[in-house]
Amino acid sequence: MRLIKTLDEIKGIRKANQIIAKIYTDIIPPYLKPGITTREIDRIIDEYIRSCGARPACIGVEGIYGPFPAATCISVNEEVVHGVPGDRVIKEGDIVSLDTVTELDGYYGDSARTFPIGIIDDESRKLLEVTEKAREIGIQTAVAGNRLGDVGHAIQTFVEQNDFSVVRDFAGHGVGLALHEEPMIPNYGRKGRGLKIENGMVLAIEPMVNAGTYKIAMLPDGWTIITRDGKRSAHFEHSIAIIDGKPVILSELD
Repeated sequence: MRLIKTLDEIKGIRKANQIIAKIYTDIIPPYLKPGITTREIDRIIDEYIRSCGARPACIGVEGIYGPFPAATCISVNEEVVHGVPGDRVIKEGDIVSLDTVTELDGYYGDSARTFPIGIIDDESRKLLEVTEKAREIGIQTAVAGNRLGDVGHAIQTFVEQNDFSVVRDFAGHGVGLALHEEPMIPNYGRKGRGLKIENGMVLAIEPMVNAGTYKIAMLPDGWTIITRDGKRSAHFEHSIAIIDGKPVILSELD
């Protein structure tokens, strides 16, 4: 897969991402209340994506025990990523991570956000704030001439300064013409190491941050990843393009 995209391709990738931005900003927040199930959340997102003429690209992705069955990965509290929607009922004080991928006219969008349900405890509030800020710091570091290790180092340093940990078994990645592309972008690293960032790259910057240990485990469904110690995890992701040497966020509303 080509690492460098044309400006016309980036326009198509932006359109796919704008669908997710609309979901997270306008469509889904009114439904994120105690009593809704993760399956209902997934249905709402699925229907909206299809109403835009796009495809929910998570459906059918192959895993250990078969294809992913839903439009969105929905991970609650101690679930880190790849949570499978089902009968779990969302409760007051939960945190809910949504990770959505769309495909529109051959172009892919990818973005994630963790939402608080009602009033959450202080540690969870800090976890969300730190993870979202870590994403911002990672994006700011993704300028032409820097290296991917600079991005990971910046994210890791900020997170650990706030007494949290970054997940090491999953990473950001290239995106745009496929769901996952090279390069991989770990949320930890050393300055000056890794691939040099260039104009035309489209990257998914996505810190996954745990309140406790960075170590994880997989549930028997073969998809859902949880924290090893049962503490909470948050996930924020944007798809960006490097244009004129600077990162441009594609997955927030224009």
